[in-house]
Amino acid sequence: MGLGIRSLAAAVCGLMLAGAAPLLHAATVKVTLTANAGPGPIDGRLIFIATTDTSSEPRLQVDLEAPLRSPYMFGQTVEGLKPGEAITLDTRAYGWPIEKLSALPPGDYTVQAVLNRYEIFRRADGSVVKLPPEMGEGQQWNRKPGNLYSAPMHVRIAAGGAPVALTLDKVIPPVTPPADTQFVRHIRIRSELLSKYWGRDVYLGAHVLLPAGFAEHPEAHYPLMVFHGHFPDDVSAFRTTPPDPDLKPDYSERFRLAGYNRIQQQEAYNFYKTWTAKDFPRFLVIEIQHANPYYDDSYAVNSANLGPYGDAINNELIPYIEKTFRGLGQGWARFTYGGSTGGWEAMATQVFYPDMYNGAFAACPDPIDFRAFTNVNLYTDKNLYTEKGLANAIDRPSMRDYLGRTLATQKDSNRMELVLGDRGRSGGQYDIWQAVYGPQGPDGLPAPIFDKETGQIDPKVAAYWREHFDLAHIVQRDWATLGLKLQGKLHIYVGSADTYFLTDAVYFAQETLEGLKSPAWGGEVAYGDRAEHCWNGDPTLANAYSRLHYNTMYLPKILKRISETAPAGADLTSWRY
Repeated sequence: MGLGIRSLAAAVCGLMLAGAAPLLHAATVKVTLTANAGPGPIDGRLIFIATTDTSSEPRLQVDLEAPLRSPYMFGQTVEGLKPGEAITLDTRAYGWPIEKLSALPPGDYTVQAVLNRYEIFRRADGSVVKLPPEMGEGQQWNRKPGNLYSAPMHVRIAAGGAPVALTLDKVIPPVTPPADTQFVRHIRIRSELLSKYWGRDVYLGAHVLLPAGFAEHPEAHYPLMVFHGHFPDDVSAFRTTPPDPDLKPDYSERFRLAGYNRIQQQEAYNFYKTWTAKDFPRFLVIEIQHANPYYDDSYAVNSANLGPYGDAINNELIPYIEKTFRGLGQGWARFTYGGSTGGWEAMATQVFYPDMYNGAFAACPDPIDFRAFTNVNLYTDKNLYTEKGLANAIDRPSMRDYLGRTLATQKDSNRMELVLGDRGRSGGQYDIWQAVYGPQGPDGLPAPIFDKETGQIDPKVAAYWREHFDLAHIVQRDWATLGLKLQGKLHIYVGSADTYFLTDAVYFAQETLEGLKSPAWGGEVAYGDRAEHCWNGDPTLANAYSRLHYNTMYLPKILKRISETAPAGADLTSWRY
């Protein structure tokens, strides 16, 4: 769906610019809300983008994970904006990579404005906050249904010109949900726990991959595999037809592979053939949709700012799925896995619900030990942005390529987020870590772990993070009660050259885990030599391929675990037809 939007946007932008004469404008922007915007007043974050790239709409070029390819952008929070009213972005607008609009270099640009709308949430804990609601798209401001935006416009920025004038007269349409198929079902349930917390109806969704023969074997009950990760549009890497012969091959900069889109389709079709093969073990795979006002997923835990997502997923959604699709419904028959955010979620779910799952496979997990919060020690370092020496300071990187070259700094990553939303409301990676791991601040929004302007770390908030969500610390702290419940269940994989510096946290966690006694932890840690994000434990394949095999790559270890730990009388046969 994303590729389709980008292609359409490129065509629209190209048609609009054809034959258009550049206009003379100064770096002051006046944005008018269309009179047809619906009932007001409207709150939100107004985002202005200026780019020299005419291949797609400016709003679709902003990428927090690719700062070197992202355009100029500026953000300003607006409150009480009425239909037909105008607002001026000037010195109040915060920008990246330049802080002020007045510093935008003269030249020709394509410009666009987007209003990411906020709503008022009155939560059960008494806090009242303004946040962007999730609208079925996975908390993506530039394609969120209901958000307003302007048509792209070609301008020439020069001193002495009139303000750029844009009108928010377009509305992003609703998302079309995927249709059920023979093998894939889509469910959506109202969560009582989350609805109570947020003071409005909150839903959880899931894509369920059914085993071959599900309808023909009504007596069968199945193990459950929970594949955690970012907001999934549908079941990942599953395709019942051969690759599209007319698909134009693309190029993956990340993997340096031509035609990666064709590779993905072929691997998805190969998975379908494996899934339906004779004697292949039959089980349920689910991918969960739990986007929220802060991010594209909740990290699957209970937290002060997001509410009881862990309990809602594990005590409401999972039982519903198992009842609906004949899951075995017992801890020995449930497993969880994922990569990156999903890797952290897999480990956290196993740690916080130790009896409910029989193994977690955490690939390239987000920081599982905050002594290495990417490349920062939250407990001893003073500043997230810089490493200070006697007479000098160097900027800390936040991203690197496979050769170790810096792609972005901590300052870049966080100031980009600050453009998209103040007070932790950007929908970005650092802001969701802050929302999940931290306490509420006095204003009801997440208490900052560090100052977004200066990078200064708050040790009191860091201490809260440690006791509530530093997974390595929690396992060590609670080993007396967790030991027998977690023994042999934790499997952790990471590349030695992880793009986001997630390797060091695994080093620290491994040292902690291997020091546990009575019982010994009995798990597994493996490192991919020179592998970037998101190496997931397969030493025989390049990461470009192994990342497409999550639903089968851990299966031998899962089956071994089931055979060794299933209780007497457990159903080990009905699902092996």
